Amino acid sequence: MKIISLLSLICCFSFIFEAKGQAAYPPIIDGAEKITYKTVDGIKLNLWMFTPKNHKITDNAPAVVFFFGGGWREGNPAQFVKHCEYLSARGMVAIVADYRVKNRHGVPAKDCVSDAKSAIRWVRKNALEFGIDSNRIAAGGGSAGGHLAAACATLPKFDDGNENISISSKPNALVLFNPVLVLLPITGEKKFNEKLDGLEIRIGTKPMNLSPYHNMIGNIPPTIIFHGTGDENVPFMTVKLFTKKMHKLGNECTLVAYQGEPHGFFNYGKKSNALFVDTVHKMDEFLVSLGYLNAPPETLVISN
Repeated sequence: MKIISLLSLICCFSFIFEAKGQAAYPPIIDGAEKITYKTVDGIKLNLWMFTPKNHKITDNAPAVVFFFGGGWREGNPAQFVKHCEYLSARGMVAIVADYRVKNRHGVPAKDCVSDAKSAIRWVRKNALEFGIDSNRIAAGGGSAGGHLAAACATLPKFDDGNENISISSKPNALVLFNPVLVLLPITGEKKFNEKLDGLEIRIGTKPMNLSPYHNMIGNIPPTIIFHGTGDENVPFMTVKLFTKKMHKLGNECTLVAYQGEPHGFFNYGKKSNALFVDTVHKMDEFLVSLGYLNAPPETLVISN
């Protein structure tokens, strides 16, 4: 028997992954089941599901759905494949979901939100078939994908009217990487991002309607946020204000700050994967605290 670090095992296939999956669209994602969760305007939207080894439909395992970043304009579902490989090895059903974006499908951000809600709803609707606990479905994502995950937890609108909306599209936990959480100025706070100007055209609705911060009321799922203080795309101040409001409303929210790090610092393949590994370990600890995972692993035992 050989004992190796679980994250080292996942990281050792970097060049294969980059060549086969990250650049191509639609992506080539090995080791996952490809499933169409929604068809809209003739467009098939897929998710890729990673299941734990020897997973059975009676396991009632927790799940997580990740949404890629790209400013609601572009991006690739393969972005979070390594996170899914790790979490499925830890016992979760881990999923990456595609959604419509501006450059490929000509849609504004509000339609991205609709697709994200559809993905969460599909997983919950089909939980029994895939051995998933419908009450332990987390959502995660980076940048615009982080916005979509948070939007599913906070926005009352933008559900697809063709679906059974009695099935909730609200996740039970949030794992957010430099997420977009504030889409318009906050009363009493200094204006922090000129990119908010003219946003209504880009997102297809009034920014108030799509801003997780401004729609945060009542019970929001437990949340962890990873964010670099040097982020010039999504100012660190926005996640600080979001976290402050979460606490004020009695919600659980942990903000993990990375001093001086820029937008996208957490991604697989950056800085010899040091920050990828660090954020994944902290994500693991958060999910352990919620009872989604057992105690954090130190090693993984595999056969020669």
